[in-house]
This record gives sequence, structure tokens and C-alpha cells, in this order.
Amino acid sequence: MTDADRLGLVDELMARYNAQDAAGYAALMTEDAVEAGYRGAVLRDGREGVRSGLAAMFAEFPQNRAVVHAAYAVGDKVVLHEEVFRSDSTQPFFVISIYSFVGDKVERVEFVR
Repeated sequence: MTDADRLGLVDELMARYNAQDAAGYAALMTEDAVEAGYRGAVLRDGREGVRSGLAAMFAEFPQNRAVVHAAYAVGDKVVLHEEVFRSDSTQPFFVISIYSFVGDKVERVEFVR
């Protein structure tokens, strides 16, 4: 994949995240995909774990959305600077997310918060 391909894939991933389309988001990930804290604990394991975990989060936070302030292709990774809003009445928080790829899918996302 080119840098433009990886950035485009992550852009589509974020569009599905903001649409609260857990199944569509997970479809862009490998079967054994992982979402984890940076160099830390696994938050969601496997495509189905990502799908079900996001579905539960979207049910808990129906106004959840993320604003991407910057996106960079760095080597074979994509790095985003995001501001996440759980609801209109709570303070947002900032996240750096690091995306790794296998083929044309996301294999791993690590969050720095």
C-alpha cells in the first residue's frame, strides 16, 4: 500500500467510527486485529472483538465522535491526532492513534492517551 492508500483507509475507518458503524469499521480490519493501549493492555481482540466492543461503546455513548486534527503517514504506519467527544455535556479528550497494516486491512491500532 502507498501512503495515500493507508491514509485513505484510515479516513474511511474514521468515517465509519463517526457513523457508529461498528460492523463497517471492523470490516476494514484483519481477522486477528487488535486495539490496544500503546505498548499496553489489549482493549479489543480480533475483528469480532473490535466489532462487539465498539457496538457496546456506541450504545453507551450515542453521541460519541472523533475529530481528526492531523493525520500522518510515517513509514508503514498512519498516526492520527484525535479529539474524542463522548457526549455534548462531557469534556473531550485527546488521543494519538497509531495504525499498522497487513495487506489492505488494519492489523493493529494503539492508543496513546
